Amino acid sequence: MRFSRIFVLPVALLGTVAAALAQEYPFRNPDLPLEERARDLVSRLTLEEKAAQMQNVTPAIDRLGIPPYDWWNECLHGVGRSGDKVTVFPQAIGLAATFDPEGVERMGEIISVEARAIYNDANRTGRGGMQYKGLTFWTPNINIFRDPRWGRGQETYGEDPYLTGVLGKAIVLGLQGRDSLRLMASACAKHYAVHSGPESLRHEFDADVSDYDLWDTYLPAFRDLVVDARVSAVMGAYNRFRGQPCCASDLLMDEVLRGYWDFSGYVTSDCGGIGDFIYTHRTHADGASAAADAVIHTTNLECGGEFSHLPEAVRRGLIDEKEIDEALVTLLSIRFRLGMFDPADRDPYATIPYTVLESPAHQAHALKMAHESMVLLKNNGVLPLSQDLRRIVVLGPNAENPEVLLGNYNGFPSKIVTPLEGIRTRTGAEVIFLQATDHTKSTNSREEIARALEGADLAIFVGGISPSLEGEEGAAGQDAPEGFVGGDRTTILLPKAQTEVMKQVVEAGIPLVFVSMSGSAVAFPWEAAHADAILQTWYGGQAAGTAIADILWGDYNPSGRLPVTFYADDSQLPDFTDYSMKGRTYRYFDGTPLYPFGFGLSYSTFEYDAPVCDTHRPRTGESVRVTARVRNTGDRTGDEVVQLYLSHPDAPAPKPIRALKGVRRVTLRPGESQTVEFVLSARDLALVGTDGRVACNPGRVECYVGGSQPRDEKDAAAKSCVIRVSGPTKVLPR
Repeated sequence: MRFSRIFVLPVALLGTVAAALAQEYPFRNPDLPLEERARDLVSRLTLEEKAAQMQNVTPAIDRLGIPPYDWWNECLHGVGRSGDKVTVFPQAIGLAATFDPEGVERMGEIISVEARAIYNDANRTGRGGMQYKGLTFWTPNINIFRDPRWGRGQETYGEDPYLTGVLGKAIVLGLQGRDSLRLMASACAKHYAVHSGPESLRHEFDADVSDYDLWDTYLPAFRDLVVDARVSAVMGAYNRFRGQPCCASDLLMDEVLRGYWDFSGYVTSDCGGIGDFIYTHRTHADGASAAADAVIHTTNLECGGEFSHLPEAVRRGLIDEKEIDEALVTLLSIRFRLGMFDPADRDPYATIPYTVLESPAHQAHALKMAHESMVLLKNNGVLPLSQDLRRIVVLGPNAENPEVLLGNYNGFPSKIVTPLEGIRTRTGAEVIFLQATDHTKSTNSREEIARALEGADLAIFVGGISPSLEGEEGAAGQDAPEGFVGGDRTTILLPKAQTEVMKQVVEAGIPLVFVSMSGSAVAFPWEAAHADAILQTWYGGQAAGTAIADILWGDYNPSGRLPVTFYADDSQLPDFTDYSMKGRTYRYFDGTPLYPFGFGLSYSTFEYDAPVCDTHRPRTGESVRVTARVRNTGDRTGDEVVQLYLSHPDAPAPKPIRALKGVRRVTLRPGESQTVEFVLSARDLALVGTDGRVACNPGRVECYVGGSQPRDEKDAAAKSCVIRVSGPTKVLPR
């Protein structure tokens, strides 16, 4: 026994000695250039270790003192899935409805602080290598919400490339911080590119859009995040693009991302996406060829297991080990930028305590964003509600359903305020609750509903749909009822069962307020015609119930705007699988919607003077400053979302009918006015050609400024100025 103890002790010490020696390696020296440190670390790895470090679940390398790490983390609207109690904001589509990039950036800062607190606590408690405890977040989703039937559209910032880019840049800057070298957290622009359903086909479809649609609609937001916000990661989409899987696309990866845009961050596959090369796209014979081709196209990380075949690919001559080295240097540079290999005293974020989670300031911002996200679509004067109401009946499937408020890819707060709780807290009236219907079928008889309505002064129906019905393939839509399939919708109409209950309310002569929750546009033509008020609230996060009550009783003046077109019915939609933008979104739809993009009512009224351009005859490639004066002509303080749209009457098709190119949110007291300034860059004034080139052309540009799109030609004329661009056509960098 004595000899065995003497033998075991030196072996146990070897690990300690190795770890101590590892501290002397150059990659541990925070004073060296970041790339030099990353190259030193890669040089010390075996080929098998390199392959393992290029998969999202990375093992520890004990001899170098490298702990395990899982790259996969989510923070769509709050730190997601970590198991900690965190601040949960409105779902991304609700954030889009705020038209508030400053508020979204502040939200990103809050999320990154809470993420650091969770990361620090996980390292302290020995859980640092676990999934959803890291600092590399696969957020935001900046795909264009081209069709309201797509269940994952709720994760996006809507249908407009400009708004998507503005808000996408805001959350990236909030998450990553503004230090050009050190990252607070790592953000990721996804899903690159031309990806927006159907969910059931996402692993196999081949997107082949025109060069015009590619550069006019599908790529601008990605360019904004890569070139302007310097996002640190991009996630490739599942689908093929023009015959090649997106993570192995010559055009998307080599020519555009690494070429035109000079992207220096890491690219990750979507989960299982490299396996799709083999099993659904059938473009590659096996794991070795799929993995090699992805890395050759500069995919640095795989969520999945096919990169385990990289050593085999080297042995078969499919890829050179030097290409793997370069991919891994780029990937590991992110961990160095996050300070993961620095001494604790050199990490400025290492002392962020766990107690910052759900701080009062964080919760206050969640309420602020919930307030700003909600869009008043109709009001015949019933809102704000009277303080004299005696009996209120609350109905509907979402009135007392906390899970609906969290959307998807969400975290979990300590407390969620449902609409029913918010209403009961706000009013002294008697509040009767009867669900009456779930999302698609009745739960109570007409007689039971009639009894609940007896003597009521008001009915509030809280309905819509749910993340359990719309969302990602595999995460929503199992055993889906009629109208839903695989996370997507087959119709945009509000389920009939809900309309039948609201019809009963109106037949009883009781004022009806319809509170709609959804992650996408819903068509409710009967409600638009017969309800007294309609409030679109999306999936509003932890404070949704409080925000709803504040708006209903006038404690907050509604200010949200629609980030998507609310179509009147299914007949206005092109085929779901058609990726052409013809007839889609406000930029190319020439019909009459139920409610247009950019629309939203207030309890105040606002008037605009005609905008003024600092020069009416700029040269091609020059910027233009536009100012517009807006006044609050109502009797309540309120926020106005000032929107600037451009149209090009002299330009040949294809071109947008009009396009959003400026957004400002301003707060005005009654009678107060403010001059709002926009600077239109050369890129703002440019158009995309049929060949995909972005160019400034001579000709007229009509500039409209208002609180929504122009209502008619008279409105457009009153709130517009004309810019007459002169000079030769000037092609801009892609």
